[in-house]
Amino acid sequence: MKLKAIHPTIAEAIELPRLVALGDNLFGAAFNLMKLLPARHILDRAREEGLLHPDSVIIETTSGTFGLALAILSALRGYRLIIVSDPVIDEPLKRRLEDLGAVVDIVQDPAPIGGYQQSRLDRVAELGQQYPDHFWPSQYENPDNPGAYAHLAEFLEEALGEVDALVGTVGSGGSMCGTATALRKSFPHLYAVGVDTHGSVLFGGKDEKRLLRGLGNSLMPKNLDHTVFDEVHWVSSAEAFHATRLLHRRHGLFMGGTSGAAYMVAKWYAERNPDQAVVCMLPDEGHRYQDTIYSEAWLQEKDVWLPGLPDEPKLVDQRDECDGEWGRMLWGRRSYVDVIGEEFQP
Repeated sequence: MKLKAIHPTIAEAIELPRLVALGDNLFGAAFNLMKLLPARHILDRAREEGLLHPDSVIIETTSGTFGLALAILSALRGYRLIIVSDPVIDEPLKRRLEDLGAVVDIVQDPAPIGGYQQSRLDRVAELGQQYPDHFWPSQYENPDNPGAYAHLAEFLEEALGEVDALVGTVGSGGSMCGTATALRKSFPHLYAVGVDTHGSVLFGGKDEKRLLRGLGNSLMPKNLDHTVFDEVHWVSSAEAFHATRLLHRRHGLFMGGTSGAAYMVAKWYAERNPDQAVVCMLPDEGHRYQDTIYSEAWLQEKDVWLPGLPDEPKLVDQRDECDGEWGRMLWGRRSYVDVIGEEFQP
């Protein structure tokens, strides 16, 4: 049998989303695993630039899907991979990482400043000394993270013709900053809505323990360009989890908590701007959350069960005016200093 073309690996086959109608003017970019897109781009660029060799050890800090993306690519390409994480990593993800051949190195104690994310970075530095021929993807600082999303922007433009608003969660800053910046080359008017959570420092909040994972941060990533955002929302874990279940019940999309948070905000925005084509970023599927977000018992145990969602967010001028509840601020493409009044202090 003669093959017509070289077929892609699973990573290449699923790195772009399915585009799903969630309303008259709302489209969900539903990913199997969104982090495959930047992970593959980062590794490809590193290989081209001579930073990554066949015998290199890849070392990265993550407790989420970027680690899974790296593990899949490392298994396909034969790289050794060490994932530095902390005790909050969920056991099913840890098992999957290890089954793909990754070593999962768990730090036990949070740093006094920066919490577990800082202690993980310290451990990465230690491992880098042990393995001189290593490559650190550094998703929070590597410009190839946001740069990877030009491919997604091209896909959205070809599929929809025009995109007026983009709504998505913010963690490393890569997906929203990269996609919005690339889309604005064709659509300068694009309205970017970032979704954060309480207990995150990204848009002026205080670092606190967060039950909702995959968005927010305890440190300020260099890839976060605050001037990209027209508007910022903060949602609670309970609200995001309820919205995640609604996304499944109403649209059959079995996604994770970051997708629920983005959907909650995007639905509200799209209904109030019916003349705009709105895209909502839905980063990963819900299989890791069957015993948590999709479990009534777990929601009750964690005191994050809600009977419904608020009708709308509270419009605030200051970040601390919406602690614990759904709030929104008109960020206006301003810098962190312009909005908060001072430089970020870790």
